[in-house]
Amino acid sequence: MDQTTLNYIVVGLSFALYFGIAIWARAGSTGEFYAAGRGVPPVLNGMATGADWMSAASFISMAGLIAFTGYDNSTFLMGWTGGYVLLAMLLAPYLRKFGKYTVPEFIGDRFYSQTARIVAVICLIVASITYVIGQMTGVGVTFARFLEVDVTTGLLIGATVVFFYAVLGGMKGITYTQVAQYVVLITAYTIPAIFISLALTGNAIPSLGLFSEHTASGQPLLAKLDQVVTDLGFASYTGHHTNTLNMVLFTMSLMIGTAGLPHVIIRFFTVPRVADARWSAGWALVFIALLYLTAPAVGAMARLNIMDTIQTGEIGAPEGNLAYENRPQWFKNWEETGLLNFEDKNGDGRIQFYNDKNAEFAEKAQEFGWNGNELDVNRDILVLANPEIAQLPGWVIALVAAGGLAAALSTAAGLLLAISSAISHDLIKSVINPRISEKGELLAARIAMTGAIIVATWLGLNPPGFAAQTVALAFGLAAASIFPVLMMGIFSKRVNAPGAICGMLTGLIITVGYVFTYLGMFFIPGTNLLPNTPDAWLFGISPASFGTIGAIFNFAVAYLVSMQTAEPPQEIQDLVESVRIPRGAGVAVDH
Repeated sequence: MDQTTLNYIVVGLSFALYFGIAIWARAGSTGEFYAAGRGVPPVLNGMATGADWMSAASFISMAGLIAFTGYDNSTFLMGWTGGYVLLAMLLAPYLRKFGKYTVPEFIGDRFYSQTARIVAVICLIVASITYVIGQMTGVGVTFARFLEVDVTTGLLIGATVVFFYAVLGGMKGITYTQVAQYVVLITAYTIPAIFISLALTGNAIPSLGLFSEHTASGQPLLAKLDQVVTDLGFASYTGHHTNTLNMVLFTMSLMIGTAGLPHVIIRFFTVPRVADARWSAGWALVFIALLYLTAPAVGAMARLNIMDTIQTGEIGAPEGNLAYENRPQWFKNWEETGLLNFEDKNGDGRIQFYNDKNAEFAEKAQEFGWNGNELDVNRDILVLANPEIAQLPGWVIALVAAGGLAAALSTAAGLLLAISSAISHDLIKSVINPRISEKGELLAARIAMTGAIIVATWLGLNPPGFAAQTVALAFGLAAASIFPVLMMGIFSKRVNAPGAICGMLTGLIITVGYVFTYLGMFFIPGTNLLPNTPDAWLFGISPASFGTIGAIFNFAVAYLVSMQTAEPPQEIQDLVESVRIPRGAGVAVDH
């Protein structure tokens, strides 16, 4: 059986499973559509949260970005995992105790203001739409290679699949579909990693293999990788080469952005009790750790494999680089997608893959007869190409295709639900037409989700960067706008409606302004006001890191405005107290 047929069978079976679950778990009420009837057990909710959380950015793009940068991109690991701990400890239980369906609903009720609710909806939509672009990018990349269709067709197929189970099942259908998707994606991620770790180090546990000896050379794997990349003018894999301030701000932006992303927060509204929210968070951390402990090894081993494939002998020797005509089949497969490109700049028929921006090495490369780097590798293909590079069995390659799609579709569905819930429940039901029937609201939610899918698909055709980079921007927007108001809403009785509104608007506006200054209107090339380079950034702070600065402004403005205006009503202060302090705490007990 050829590889394409096998891919179609495995991916088709996974889609059939998702469709079957959607039909079985079809939402029949708004409670089921928004919060799965609050009947999801903690273990299953933890697994669904893991799938919701481990998006295309985690499965497809993160290891690729780590692979081509090394230590400096460990910020993705630290920020995303640290942020989930922050969410689990500081927000999830309290928001579940509040007992609402959506994040804007909490903000509207806590700050006793429809205006606050509407501003929260705007913040949610901006962050979620940016995030979902990264997922649709991952869907297009995966389909383009494994089902041998162009990216546009792949996006349309993925959108159709999401439309079916998300619009039909709502949170109930999405939750149980995500449980299945977690099983698919974690299996697809770990099996190739185990094979590759065994091949390179003899250790079956990838995270331990990363610190083991490289079998072929006898050197520690990371030392071998450092040698290979530095010999070709790249920065050392294990060294720190970037602005430390920017690295800290980026990590913090990912952390607090994680805790402010509505599609993850609403997962904790689906469990029966407050205690179950904490248990769900604990289980989710276990399920997430299985992938995040493996990702650094996948990145390092993939980089070593691809470098060894291209550099076949002594650097600078006439026969030292792979002849283009002898390129392996995986290389040809990915060339057809347009995500891997070769340009023979010196006409020698061989592939020169090196850092031509390193002036010292570029001068040496000219002595070899090299006229510039000739290979362009899209970072998003590395995890998907890894099994082919390592020459693993066809069924493993097909499984990775299904896993990549599961990761992208699971998160896309959660984001689209957050968007549609905000529109149908927080705008239509709460502001525009409070008398709408439950049936009408459910229809409005499905129409809103359909519209969100169409917009996300269109935007996914022109992403502003690699999947993980696009997602990082979404985290910055959530960090600057949503996280501070949730924290103040739970832990401060003094912050009032004017403060919350001004804080959210300030955080969102200055972050969006900064991002657009350096990245432009995402989908219109050349519209940025300043070049997107470290030299042009304010104090060396990248657009993806600016969410932390936006959050600081949000907190500061909210407190300043609140101090200058009236205190919240007493019933609101009592509400905050009841959400934050367990029932019975501080009550005298007779002994």
